[in-house]
Amino acid sequence: MNVAIVGWAHSPFGKFDTETVESLIVKTARQALEHAGIGAADIDEVLLGHFNAGFSAQDFTASLVHQASEDLRFKPATRVENACATGSAAIHQGIKSILAGKAKLVLVVGVEQMSRTPSDEVGRNLLRASYLQEESGVEGGFAGLFGQIAGRYFQKYGDQSDALAAIAAKNHKNGASNPLAQIRKDLGFDFCRNESDKNPFVAGPLKRTDCSPVSDGAAAIVLTDITTALAMRRAVVFRGLSHVQDFLPMSKRDILKFEGCALAWQQALGGARVQLEDLSFVETHDCFTIAELIEYEAIGLTAEGRGAVAALEGWTQVDGRLPVNPSGGLKAKGHPIGATGVSMHVLSARQLCGDMPAPIQINGAQLGGVFNMGGAAVANYVSVLERLR
Repeated sequence: MNVAIVGWAHSPFGKFDTETVESLIVKTARQALEHAGIGAADIDEVLLGHFNAGFSAQDFTASLVHQASEDLRFKPATRVENACATGSAAIHQGIKSILAGKAKLVLVVGVEQMSRTPSDEVGRNLLRASYLQEESGVEGGFAGLFGQIAGRYFQKYGDQSDALAAIAAKNHKNGASNPLAQIRKDLGFDFCRNESDKNPFVAGPLKRTDCSPVSDGAAAIVLTDITTALAMRRAVVFRGLSHVQDFLPMSKRDILKFEGCALAWQQALGGARVQLEDLSFVETHDCFTIAELIEYEAIGLTAEGRGAVAALEGWTQVDGRLPVNPSGGLKAKGHPIGATGVSMHVLSARQLCGDMPAPIQINGAQLGGVFNMGGAAVANYVSVLERLR
């Protein structure tokens, strides 16, 4: 793959009364350009990942990136959206422009501001990433959908509450060491496992600690071709890349298999000419802990129905067989929809460059895998990344 990441930026994720969609975009865009060591005038194209779906009154946002510099004026800019995989969708568009020879340097920004939206509206906005004709009446919004998935999984494979708590506890432990994470507290297994006033059931067998939080934040990367990258300060290359789009209705799929996720991983690993065991770590889409559990199986880490083994035996811990979500994942790091995919690529690039805090730095990391998902395993994006310089 003849494309590399050569610069990046990442705001803290959280709930910010003093930030706006525009201010988050502008700050991260400027920081990414500075990190890449280039000026705004050098950029050939701008892509903005912004889901929105009612979170922001400003719905036409592509040109807000231009607020970062007068030198971006007249540069082509496009907003990209593909549900919770919006950030990765924007990255893919940038990669396509470079591979097509239409651009040499592309700025990709992902952003979302969700915390100013009332909680009942948050649920309705997120549910727009489902098949409304059949799923709009699900109680609990998108959490309700994944609560249904968890319930079906439990019915087929038995109670997995211990495994879900282990996943939540792992990600919160990792997030406690990530200064950019929204929730920086090691909650422990017992808190995540047991229902309490502070950890009530939300939907089906899912408790609050099984659900990613409402978040504000932004992330940005600069993409270029390999020849240009070799002359720059740093370069993290895309070894493999895949996008698999599945049917939108859950009724048309076996929702416990995440088949689009599995196929995307097969294609990306095949394109990179590597095996799963060659990866040093994975950043995966844990919008809910049940999603991470099923993704263990879809990626091929365990057999179907056996994802709990990886969680309970510590395979996915920072020092385990395949560290998963050393950043804290969406669960602890936060999940500002449009920013998530870009964030996952930024933090994976930092891992490969040895630039993460010591407790969550994977020693000697050589290859990283990223899985970003839109909807309930509908939009599936996988990247295999490797440090070039």
